[in-house]
Amino acid sequence: MPPAIPVTLSTASVYPRRAAYAFESAAELGYDGVEVMVWSDPATQDPDVLARLSAHHEVPIRSLHAPTLLVSQGVWGRDPALKLRRTVDMAHELGAGTVVVHPPFRWQYRYARGFQDQVRELEAETGVTLAVENMYPWKARTRSDRHYVAYLPGWDATEHSYDSVTLDLSHAAVARQSGLALVKTFGEHLRHVHLADGTGVPRDEHLVPGRGTMDCAEVLMELASSGWAGDVVVEISTRRDRSAHERHGDLEAALTFARSYLAPVPTAYVPPPPERHHLPADAW
Repeated sequence: MPPAIPVTLSTASVYPRRAAYAFESAAELGYDGVEVMVWSDPATQDPDVLARLSAHHEVPIRSLHAPTLLVSQGVWGRDPALKLRRTVDMAHELGAGTVVVHPPFRWQYRYARGFQDQVRELEAETGVTLAVENMYPWKARTRSDRHYVAYLPGWDATEHSYDSVTLDLSHAAVARQSGLALVKTFGEHLRHVHLADGTGVPRDEHLVPGRGTMDCAEVLMELASSGWAGDVVVEISTRRDRSAHERHGDLEAALTFARSYLAPVPTAYVPPPPERHHLPADAW
């Protein structure tokens, strides 16, 4: 019997390795599926390749992340509305039930004007859930408290009437928001969770859950006890791991953390420390 709340692996968690490695890792470690981050890796842009990877490793593709990051601005052209439409079409073709999308950047003002309407129309037309992700304020890299307006209509998903949202706990850490408070604020609109930790510094860390200061365990226990229906997606940064062994250990620790606190009877789990010390790189 499948778990009540599936725990899936984002292909972004293995960067700079490619999507094929994520499918292999998900199968080996026992993840319940994969979320495909659409970006420069050609496999992530090709539904036929993705379908073959899914079938070969017997790991379902449960969600896609639209190419709306700064690093994927050139994927599938420059029109963000068309890119979102293409992602939804690919999700529908692959049988993935959810598409994660960031709110528009402030310089994408034409896209931003119709963003909420497009999201609702695509959901109604295709049956795919478009879950808008919570973001965080961009802070100047100085001692000042100045913040840049980076997103339209804004970075804080609690201030906008999205039908479906994705809670990213690393983003919440940057914004200094409580994950548990966000779960309760989003309520029935919460459809998807990106599981990663952070320490509250002004950069997106995407740490293994349990290695930061976010209330990751409390969030997972609340989801499990409330009968929440959605996916918990491990979206950590392993880009500084120096070997396949280190990366495997981080992916395994994140999965164990998720399963420990999503269980009907939660069990405490503290992930082992990383095998080497490094500054966390800016992720996504």
